[in-house]
Amino acid sequence: MSRPYRRTMPATWWLTNRAYFLFMVRELTSVFIAIYLVLLLVLISKVAAGREAYEAYLTFLGTPAVLAFHVLALAAALYHSITWFNLAPKGLVVRVRERRVPDAIIAGSNYLAWIAVSALLWWVVL
Repeated sequence: MSRPYRRTMPATWWLTNRAYFLFMVRELTSVFIAIYLVLLLVLISKVAAGREAYEAYLTFLGTPAVLAFHVLALAAALYHSITWFNLAPKGLVVRVRERRVPDAIIAGSNYLAWIAVSALLWWVVL
């Protein structure tokens, strides 16, 4: 019996199309967020370990390499959030009186909610 045909796919298939490339970049942002969360969990464990461990870890977090990583993680989080909000209108179809709400209004409301929650957190924390 013959086997089903399976077309071979090169490892760089996602480089052939801009949409595929941007999708893969968006998925790659999760790696930066995962590493950031590990750093945050280590920080919490150092707080529990005592003042000396906490201060030593803060010194480590102040090194240029870690600060550069934090800038990259922030850029990754912003890119991921912006692309997610721009995808929301494609997955959420809202109709008012049998007319579809424009994509810009749905995405804009997401951005407004993001700004409002960020401002509230800024006010509470600072």
